[in-house]
Amino acid sequence: MRANIKLSFLILLILTIIGCQNSVQNEKQLARQVFGKWQGENDSLGVELNIDQFKKWNDLLERTERIACNDSLPKITLTTENKLKTIYFRNPCWEDFACILIKQKNVIEIHNDTINKNDENFFPLDSLENVLKKDLENNGKNPKLSDNPEKLLIYISYDNKNGFKNLPNTLNQLTETYNRITNKTDIKLWLNEKIYFVPPPPPPMNEIELDE
Repeated sequence: MRANIKLSFLILLILTIIGCQNSVQNEKQLARQVFGKWQGENDSLGVELNIDQFKKWNDLLERTERIACNDSLPKITLTTENKLKTIYFRNPCWEDFACILIKQKNVIEIHNDTINKNDENFFPLDSLENVLKKDLENNGKNPKLSDNPEKLLIYISYDNKNGFKNLPNTLNQLTETYNRITNKTDIKLWLNEKIYFVPPPPPPMNEIELDE
């Protein structure tokens, strides 16, 4: 009886040791990458955004701004099969700025996983590499595209009603594509609120003057 207990204990101990070794090996195999961090910023300023804690997109945006206004850096950490990615966002603290002038041509917007350029051209997410490459390699040649790669900013937004469960996949695809094109990790990302511009209604018929 005692021999069986000792044998069972020994087997359990061996399995535990093997499991721990495999866990350590898996952690070591994950390549660590950091995207979007300001040059020279301290890692200790990063504050994690746990997207599972937010039901609405606007709630995530409010938390992002509170982090920025606290002189910290909002970030999201993704774990893929072979990488551990830390992605920082460039969202400003709007309490410190009355207005920030950003030319529309220097922006790529991804709303509900649809790419939008200049509010004119819309592309599915699988066209990301082609769209991103055009802006990154433009260098001012086409006046409708980014002036240079340093100015390119990518807005990411979702509607509250649609949810944002695909955000991790979108971020992973964005960072992979950007790194593949540029061999850099200095991508500039903003978590943004989509603003819909509604044209003003036409004036009443009796107020329209017709030239005869």
